[in-house]
Amino acid sequence: MTDTLDIGVLGYRFMGKAHANALARLPMFFPDAPAVNRRVLIGRDEAALADATEQLGFDGYSTDWETAIDEVDAFYNLGPNAIHREPSIAALDADTAVLCEKPLARTLDDAAAMRDAAARSDAVAGCAFNYRFVPAIQYAKALIDDGELGEIRQVRGRYLQDWLLDPDAPWSWRLSEEVAGSGALGDLGAHTIDLIRFLVGERAGPITRLSGQLQTFVDERPDPDGQPGETREVTVDDAFTAQLAFENGAVGTLEASRFAAGHKNDHAVEIHGSEGSLAFSLERLNELEVLGPDDRGYQTVLVTDESDPYVDHWWPPGHVLGWEHTFVHENYEFLSAVAGDGSFRPSFEDAYRVQRVLDAVERSHDAGEWVSLD
Repeated sequence: MTDTLDIGVLGYRFMGKAHANALARLPMFFPDAPAVNRRVLIGRDEAALADATEQLGFDGYSTDWETAIDEVDAFYNLGPNAIHREPSIAALDADTAVLCEKPLARTLDDAAAMRDAAARSDAVAGCAFNYRFVPAIQYAKALIDDGELGEIRQVRGRYLQDWLLDPDAPWSWRLSEEVAGSGALGDLGAHTIDLIRFLVGERAGPITRLSGQLQTFVDERPDPDGQPGETREVTVDDAFTAQLAFENGAVGTLEASRFAAGHKNDHAVEIHGSEGSLAFSLERLNELEVLGPDDRGYQTVLVTDESDPYVDHWWPPGHVLGWEHTFVHENYEFLSAVAGDGSFRPSFEDAYRVQRVLDAVERSHDAGEWVSLD
């Protein structure tokens, strides 16, 4: 592998911009990061692709992901969920590193095939659960691992948005089971499941069984590509809830919605233990609420000191970070693993474990009963 990593990115809209921005920031703030070259941007609409290539600082573009894979050291699969499987497996079979957006796949079978491809490949494979790389989350992980909360008793996770509240909001691929696999469950719930596994997995053990419910509130939406008045069917959930049981006896709840009025991007977790508790909200991502055994109430910790995870690369204490910085941290860790022939987490195995929970929620909803993940 050369001293400079050539990067190919499939997708140039929301996630494409987030990762392109992270790649551009790396040499400025993480001088020990591997040198990268934004080699090729991949998509289908050639005119839009050409504009995005210039805007996002790539050398060129391609409408053929198969050819592009052979030209790069790392392949970022940021497309819709239905195209996660084939390009990612092809890249891994060519021993090209892969960073794939979440959820790993549209279905559990696809996720299993991707996990297996990663296991037989010599290349690094990671899933882009970027919220692991919030400094406050890293701080919380250290507290839990050090036993500061004692035995884990209860976990609460929610991810609430309101961008579908208007019934006239247009249809998109995220509302198609054929393309997305699921709705709020996979789009939002996958993030929360991964955070919970990351934070308490070593102390509470895996989720052993759960009870889940899915709900769709608006069955049809205006077709943005159709004639006036034409609609397309919504075939995924708009919201879900689940009850969880962990191996150590802890209990948990999950919820996610794209219909929660007043919530733009409210991703929150609470962990309650025998000796203390903590709470985090993405809407205040520089803060962590911590309750120790001798505290009479929660203490707000501002996680912006130089000694806090990643913060020494940025600004003086108290100069807060934002959502986009999580992608810089994620790219730093992933590309460092690629350049150093190391390992990266969350791995495809981690992402497959998340997909098992997503699948169990759907199975529980269909059966109307608790289901096991054993």
